Amino acid sequence: MSTDLDHIQKVFDEADCLYTQEQVEDAIRRMAEKITEKLADKNPLIFAVMNGGLVFCGKLLTHLKFPLESSYMHATRYRNTTSGGELDWKVPPLQELAGRTVLVIDDILDEGHTLAAIIEHCEQAGAKEVLSGVLVDKIHDRKARPGQKSDFTGLECKDRYIFGYGMDYQGYWRNAPGIYALKGH
Repeated sequence: MSTDLDHIQKVFDEADCLYTQEQVEDAIRRMAEKITEKLADKNPLIFAVMNGGLVFCGKLLTHLKFPLESSYMHATRYRNTTSGGELDWKVPPLQELAGRTVLVIDDILDEGHTLAAIIEHCEQAGAKEVLSGVLVDKIHDRKARPGQKSDFTGLECKDRYIFGYGMDYQGYWRNAPGIYALKGH
């Protein structure tokens, strides 16, 4: 199956920019300040949720000026499509979580099923405290748990299909320099 790169480019060209690169970077710096206040003395283990959390977590880590360990995990529901399915663990946390403060970093809190399952997994593995941080919280009434929020949130957006800064459109545009909404969605 070949990808129609003209279509992929057209999606970006027609997309609405919701947040510029400067706005996103400012939000990441503000989040880092809040995370530092809460976790600087807790020797946290920080996980990037792949693939979406990669860009955001990498940017965030450079602003955290205290000792920490970082790693990754890979759980997904999307598989390069625009709607979620069953949770698929590709790489669970490989570090010992018992007694640790864990911060799970992901790109977006949409319905929250993936994030809720990851947090539950970390709690069941004996983590002392499990916190979450997302770049974007999508505002709607379809959360996995009523009122579900992340402990640290960079930005909020309306209920649209978004991409950029780790979030993708059919596997592309995770590298977009800002956060964009798909035209018509």
